[in-house]
Amino acid sequence: MAKTAIVNRNLKRIKIVKKYSLQRADLKKIISDINLTEDERAIARIKLQKLPRDSSSVRLRNRCLLTGRPRGVFSKFGLGRIKLRDIAMSGKIPGIIKASW
Repeated sequence: MAKTAIVNRNLKRIKIVKKYSLQRADLKKIISDINLTEDERAIARIKLQKLPRDSSSVRLRNRCLLTGRPRGVFSKFGLGRIKLRDIAMSGKIPGIIKASW
């Protein structure tokens, strides 16, 4: 089980990313537009840098919804490999069966 503080930190980052996503997209569009002047693009770059660091989506971490485990997370289910196996073996996920060959 991951520390509660680390799981909560990631949840906080998710909220911040949602809050600033449109603003970041607009600024990135301005920065990449070659038809604008260099001064306008520089101003947009400075505004983007002044946004909170956690508003960037690359700072998010996929974590298991039940345990908070950061590695081995199946994004389709949002569960870590260990919990996915436990739940699948108990038959709670339809269509998932143990492989046998």
